[in-house]
Amino acid sequence: MAVVSTTQRVPAPVPPGAAVAGPLRKLAFPALGTNCEVQYVAPQGDEQARTFEAAATGWVAAFEAKYSRFRPDSLVSRINAAAGKAWVDVDPDAESLLKLCDTLFFMTQGILDPTALPVLRIWDYKAATPRVPAREEIARALALVGWKKVQRSAGRVFLPEPGMALDFGGFGKEYAVDMVGQLAVQHGLACALVDFGHDLRALGVPPGRPAWHIGLEDPHRPGATAGSVAVTGKGVASSGDYIRHFVIGGKRYGHIVDPRTGWPVANGCLQATVIAGSCLQAGVLSTTAFVLGVPKGIEFIQSYPGAEGLLVTEKARAQTRGFFNYAVVH
Repeated sequence: MAVVSTTQRVPAPVPPGAAVAGPLRKLAFPALGTNCEVQYVAPQGDEQARTFEAAATGWVAAFEAKYSRFRPDSLVSRINAAAGKAWVDVDPDAESLLKLCDTLFFMTQGILDPTALPVLRIWDYKAATPRVPAREEIARALALVGWKKVQRSAGRVFLPEPGMALDFGGFGKEYAVDMVGQLAVQHGLACALVDFGHDLRALGVPPGRPAWHIGLEDPHRPGATAGSVAVTGKGVASSGDYIRHFVIGGKRYGHIVDPRTGWPVANGCLQATVIAGSCLQAGVLSTTAFVLGVPKGIEFIQSYPGAEGLLVTEKARAQTRGFFNYAVVH
């Protein structure tokens, strides 16, 4: 995928993995609806740090402005506004993201569907008085969902039915984490931890330590940790609805909706955490595993070489065969 270029000279890329000396710096900024943070070492000093930080924040700002559905002037908003009316021109970068949508839809067996926004909108857990939509309302929204309906040709895209809408929120933040990690390597930073709302990419090792230690939140006690994992050269992501949900009539409705049914996931799963080669892969696998639940979610993670995961349910924990290799004993 393309990365926003910088006109400033940057150092030669440094292969990630080797220990580096220097103070651990921190870049923090709000973006993509969450808190973004990058911890890193700039072995060549302040100028290298300034150049990298400008490139990282600039790339994220441009990405959000172009692809956020919450920006009325974004490309995604223009595509959605033209649903059922007109084709919209897209550049090669946007075409690459749309091709990625093809891959993710196939990889997740339709669980990650970029056209799921109509059903997400009717399940508003942020509402002052949340409600359960009527079955007819769910059916109408579900009729607008379907990635295979999206029409594309070279340099343009069309949503054929009024009310259809794209949303890259199912993978956009994780994609951005990986791109900022790639920018770090391009700027000569061998040691970095990119953390956007607790979706992470770990490069190299922090000063004086053998790996980055990532705390795992306890879904039974939000805000507290339930162990940690040690990673380097990996992406880590978690999916869960133990915070974002509402309860009506004694029944809990989480914010993660299965686009195949139009209903929130209700399989007893509280949290899914995945360690994989990239943050994007970890995020997609964790969301899919959460929707599938136990045992299918564990089987799904294990079907991807190099990926390991943990699922926490209301009553138990289940993990892949190799997840223990990353677990830190306290």
